[in-house]
Amino acid sequence: MKGQCSFLAVFALLALASILVTSAYDPSPLQDTCVAINDPKTGIFVNGKFCKDPKFVTADDFFYSGLNIPRDTSNPVGSVVTPVNVDQIPGLNTMGISLVRIDYAPYGGLNAPHTHPRATEILVVLEGTLYVGFVTSNPDNRLVSKVLYPGDVFVFPIGLIHFQQNVGKTNAVAFAGLSSQNPGVITIANAVFGSNPPINPDVLTRAFQLDNNVVKYLQSRFGWKNN
Repeated sequence: MKGQCSFLAVFALLALASILVTSAYDPSPLQDTCVAINDPKTGIFVNGKFCKDPKFVTADDFFYSGLNIPRDTSNPVGSVVTPVNVDQIPGLNTMGISLVRIDYAPYGGLNAPHTHPRATEILVVLEGTLYVGFVTSNPDNRLVSKVLYPGDVFVFPIGLIHFQQNVGKTNAVAFAGLSSQNPGVITIANAVFGSNPPINPDVLTRAFQLDNNVVKYLQSRFGWKNN
């Protein structure tokens, strides 16, 4: 009886884990549209956003303009990410997809190493030459990288650290689709050295095998965003 109860407990735990994993991704829509609205009147949070009454849905709920406009890349990393997700197009709510435009400055403009916790990314180069790559998970931490030219396409698997850098002498532009209405982004350097409040330098000193003063210097350098 005791062994049977243990088996049932493990089975129940695995079932719960599978439910949690399933619900960790964008939900499938149960109606034609679920145009997002903010509802500050309640203290209830939902996985996504509340839906507008379908009777009041308009074409503008599914529209965004301006991705043809080059962005100013004069920042420390030399890149700008322009997102088009559910915050810009409310009609993307429950659709499980979004888009970004990425502008890169010449001579090294970088979309710094980062992850998207909720989305796979597929990127196409429109202008310029990009060195791109991602790093696999522990224990291998293998770098998978390639140089891309206009018309080339590359995929970054969900959750893996990845980057793009302009290795050309002219501006570069890429567009990327992501498999979530709200893919999220964690820029590694900003998250580690620019967290709020700061991570105890002793933690980072040991983790990165750096002098404590070097860690404090790095913490003073991060905190800005390129998207």
